[in-house]
Amino acid sequence: MNSGEKSLRWLIDKWLAPTPAMPVRVTRFSGTRSNQRRYVRVEASRPTGSLAIFFFRHDDGSWCVFPPAAERPAMRADPRAA
Repeated sequence: MNSGEKSLRWLIDKWLAPTPAMPVRVTRFSGTRSNQRRYVRVEASRPTGSLAIFFFRHDDGSWCVFPPAAERPAMRADPRAA
């Protein structure tokens, strides 16, 4: 894992700061239907109520709070076509 990639545990600690008094739990995990990308929903109990965040797995193996960009159709020229 290079310096640009963060583990899921590191992101959960960063965004939700779990403690023994305010633990977190995974409430949902799966792949998205369109292209089987992975996501995890983590929920934390807070004095003001519950807080939930989705974390998405990117193609490079990193986890982020935003989904990966959708693959778009691409064209390329064949060098032998000239």
